[in-house]
Amino acid sequence: MALSVSALNEQIKNLLESTFVRVYIEAELSRITYHNSGHIYMTLKDASSTIRAVMFRGNAKTLKFRLEEGLNVLVEGALTLYKPRGEYQINCFMIEPSGSGALALAYEQLKERLQQKGYFESTCKTSLPSLPKKIALITSETGAALQDMLRVASQRWALVELVVFDVLVQGEYAAHSIALAIKRADQGNFDILVIGRGGGSIEDLWAFNEEAVADAVFHATTPVVSAVGHEIDWVISDYVADLRAPTPSAAMQMILPDSNEMRQSLDAMSVQMTQLLEHKLAQKRQEIVTLKQAFSNLSIEHRLQQKSQEIADLQERFYQYIAMVLGRHATQVNHLKALFHANHPKQHTKKGFAQLSRNGMVVALSDLHVNDEIHLMDDVMDITATVRSRAPLK
Repeated sequence: MALSVSALNEQIKNLLESTFVRVYIEAELSRITYHNSGHIYMTLKDASSTIRAVMFRGNAKTLKFRLEEGLNVLVEGALTLYKPRGEYQINCFMIEPSGSGALALAYEQLKERLQQKGYFESTCKTSLPSLPKKIALITSETGAALQDMLRVASQRWALVELVVFDVLVQGEYAAHSIALAIKRADQGNFDILVIGRGGGSIEDLWAFNEEAVADAVFHATTPVVSAVGHEIDWVISDYVADLRAPTPSAAMQMILPDSNEMRQSLDAMSVQMTQLLEHKLAQKRQEIVTLKQAFSNLSIEHRLQQKSQEIADLQERFYQYIAMVLGRHATQVNHLKALFHANHPKQHTKKGFAQLSRNGMVVALSDLHVNDEIHLMDDVMDITATVRSRAPLK
């Protein structure tokens, strides 16, 4: 009796699936497709052969890394037949990177992807306030990390208000818990958000390597401090956060001021301010003295004294000028008197001679004309006469 295609495929399916219940192969990934259903379809190949493979959604959710073209992997699965097309394939239960752990590969993949998106850029970092008043601590209430942070905070700056957001810090749901707490705290008017936990293995710290946490940190408007594990532990949130602290207790030392140093600073500022005020007061006192002196110089009494002195000076200079002028004119008068005396007729008259003048001016006989009125004068007589005639001597 002839078999139908479906019946043949069913027999082959039963044979394959009962024979190859578990297979372990090493291969290179190719033609990877992430379906909307959550299933992952791919081809496994080596140098000379290929085989189709599928990883259904339930198993795909457990993958810590992203399947990429050309990646060498170790696959655990079972051989199965897809009856509608008569094609056999491997149903993958587990896929691990060949030569490196899945978590290490997932870490590097996410780090590279976020770096390309600009999550690590310094220009995206927000500076922390120097004197925070309210801080959110996103960590486990039962963890030692919280007690360390509370202890350091009480020693350094007891005035700060600390609010604890209790979250899961490891396990399957930890990343979701942390991301949700970051979003809630970001709306709570805090100055700083601190996310952290104590040390552990890479699996213990893995929640802080999840993309959901990285997204929440990057999009928070409040500055975020990542304080996860020990100093040697680096997680993805350290790169995205505005500040990375090597440990939870170190985070509080880095973001809170030291009250003892603050007191010393205040004392130093007090001394400096006192010195500055004393210097300013001394300056102002000197300015007042200068202003009083200037006011005194501008007062009416001072102006009167100044003008009186100016009048006295002018008077003295006037008297000196008058004396000088009088002296000069007295000298001129004496000189004129001497000239007058020297030119007086009596000084030149001889017997039989008289001075001849006309209109007050001495003239010569040759300058006289008929009818000119003349004066003849010696040292004792002054005679007035009229010229009746004139003739030159031959």
